[in-house]
Amino acid sequence: MDLAILWFGIIAFFFVGYFVLDGFDFGVGMSLPFLGRDEVDRRVLINTIGPVWDLNETWLIVAGAALFAAFPEWYATLFSGFYLALLLILLALIARGVSFEYRHQRPDSRWKKWFDGMIIVGSAVPAFLWGVAFANIVQGVALDAQHNYVGTLFDLLNGYALLGGLTTLLLFFTHGVVFVSLKTDGPIRQRARRLATNSGAAAILVAAAFLLWTAIAHFSVVFVILAALAAVALIVSWLANLRGSEGWSFAFMAATIALAVVSLFAALFPNVMPSSPNPENSLTIANASSTPVTLSVMSWVALIFLPLILLYQAFTYWIFRKRITRDQIPEEAPATAAAT
Repeated sequence: MDLAILWFGIIAFFFVGYFVLDGFDFGVGMSLPFLGRDEVDRRVLINTIGPVWDLNETWLIVAGAALFAAFPEWYATLFSGFYLALLLILLALIARGVSFEYRHQRPDSRWKKWFDGMIIVGSAVPAFLWGVAFANIVQGVALDAQHNYVGTLFDLLNGYALLGGLTTLLLFFTHGVVFVSLKTDGPIRQRARRLATNSGAAAILVAAAFLLWTAIAHFSVVFVILAALAAVALIVSWLANLRGSEGWSFAFMAATIALAVVSLFAALFPNVMPSSPNPENSLTIANASSTPVTLSVMSWVALIFLPLILLYQAFTYWIFRKRITRDQIPEEAPATAAAT
């Protein structure tokens, strides 16, 4: 049971890493129509995450693999019950990844506009649906005695879950816009700061409503403390952005998302997927986990490889730490020249 609790915490850590890192990728993608006034601006925006977006997505792969190995019952129920929602997320991530690789293959403006649209949609859909999914997991879903989800996709689109989706959408959008202000210079940096001020204010209001709803429905002292810290971090990030301190604003925005994810896992504990309305059918840490031998082997693997992953990720961000400006974007050949 101790190892199962440990792996519940490790999976929470993996999702924290994924939402903090891929969260600003989503935000940058969604900011294209707001900050990208011309092709050079859009290339600047995409280049801010160009070296790291695929590395950030590996956290989702690791989280899914760890979930499958440590909690197979949870994995089976989640991926079968939320199949359509998770399929939409997967398709959106594929469309976004393809767009990053293909938008520069032709100089034609219509070609680029098409892939830019895929980047925007491929960023907004996961940003929203991840919030919907986690809100439903915390709230509880209809499970039978065999832990199979017996509801429909529309049952997942309830008021609480939609508010959770709107919360993650606004948090990731603001996180990405703050990242743009941290990684760029000149007019686009100033526009990003102004946009972060507006979206941050909206995120504060929506996130406060979602956390209050969660606290009322799933009260625990630990959750309230973590939710309060997340709220404070979000406000401090907004104030830091007002003062032009992009680094502090980004750091506190990352802390906000991390604390929000941890608070949801705290609200979930000791369940991994509550059953509503019959609590007896709930999946818990105890009845959903793998054998102690499996968890023990996984613990040794994590102890060896997780520090290496963190070091590699830190090294990558250090290498690509400098700001990106319009002057650094080379001109593209005209469409007629490329055609010949």
